[in-house]
Amino acid sequence: MTDTASPTGRTAALASDGPSILDALPHPVLLVAPDGVIESANMAAEFFMRSSVSVLRRHPISDFVPFGSPLLTLIEQVRERSAPVNEYKVDIGSPRIGAPKVVDINAAPVSDRPGAVVLMFQERTMAEKIDRQLTSRGAARTVTGLAAMLAHEIKNPLSGIRGAAQLMEQSVPAEDRALTRLIMDETDRIVKLVDRMEVFSDERPIEREPVNIHVVLDHVKRLSDSGFARNKRIIEVYDPSLPPVFANKDQLIQVFLNLIKNASEAIGEDPDGEIRISTAFRPGVRLSVPGTEEKVSLPLEFCVQDNGPGVPDDLMPHLFEPFITTKTNGSGLGLALVAKIIGDHGGVIECDSQRHKTVFRILMPAFTGEGEAQPSPTNKGTD
Repeated sequence: MTDTASPTGRTAALASDGPSILDALPHPVLLVAPDGVIESANMAAEFFMRSSVSVLRRHPISDFVPFGSPLLTLIEQVRERSAPVNEYKVDIGSPRIGAPKVVDINAAPVSDRPGAVVLMFQERTMAEKIDRQLTSRGAARTVTGLAAMLAHEIKNPLSGIRGAAQLMEQSVPAEDRALTRLIMDETDRIVKLVDRMEVFSDERPIEREPVNIHVVLDHVKRLSDSGFARNKRIIEVYDPSLPPVFANKDQLIQVFLNLIKNASEAIGEDPDGEIRISTAFRPGVRLSVPGTEEKVSLPLEFCVQDNGPGVPDDLMPHLFEPFITTKTNGSGLGLALVAKIIGDHGGVIECDSQRHKTVFRILMPAFTGEGEAQPSPTNKGTD
């Protein structure tokens, strides 16, 4: 996923100077003058709009999009607020530029030119990824009732089976004791699986406090270095100026241990394998809270990246659903639990994967005041 921050006024000025570094960007970038006329465009925008820059400069942006397009409203919002605004999953298709054209739109004002707006389109939408993660979160919650039932209906009989196997072990011939040991080992394994599922049925409020994410990540790295990632190279790219995240520290440790363990297993024994952990501040991502006009900002970005073989394409849409795994002995509950924890904190998690680059990206709200918890978003917003 590309950075959600919109181009700044300084880079926008470069676009009006003819050939520039903006031509190297794969995303269309347009500079719209205060009167609505397209003033400049990079090469990707020429291809996207199906017109040369000389033709684009003779027309207002409204000539290229459908009547009443949300894009026009977005431009007015930027001018009124003098601040960047993002809109996700907008269809701006028209006979002139082709239909359909579903894009994310990043719009930003130009600091030294009042009324001028920079637009950047991204055809691969972040909104679709958030939709997928929110759907997976719902799937994880469907395990709640099943977990409660399993805890009551299965764990009690299992304890009886294990106890009976222990008694048998004392009276059976030595050659048969391997079978009683197998019974006990398998019942223990099932109990552990049920214990993991019980986490999904825990609906108690999360005890949260301002947490320094870098303290959490340093602790997780020490645990990883001494265990499953002992021989793996772990690279840290941190933004030390990040504000605290309002979270449960123990649950965040559980989240990142799971993600780093997955990354380590994906790398396997590759001597060139490496895990990259990064933190950053990404303004502009806001999700709306259903039933209210409130929007929750998710400016804190935490990433765990590995250079393993990548996630199979057919698995990507279901990655955060329970019981989905590629591991031979995996339960498929790890990432579902991660999605539940992040969702309970009001954040989202997404995954971008290609060969030699898989990134799990977590977006979370920052701590905004003493004891203040922001509501959990379950729908996309527009800012």
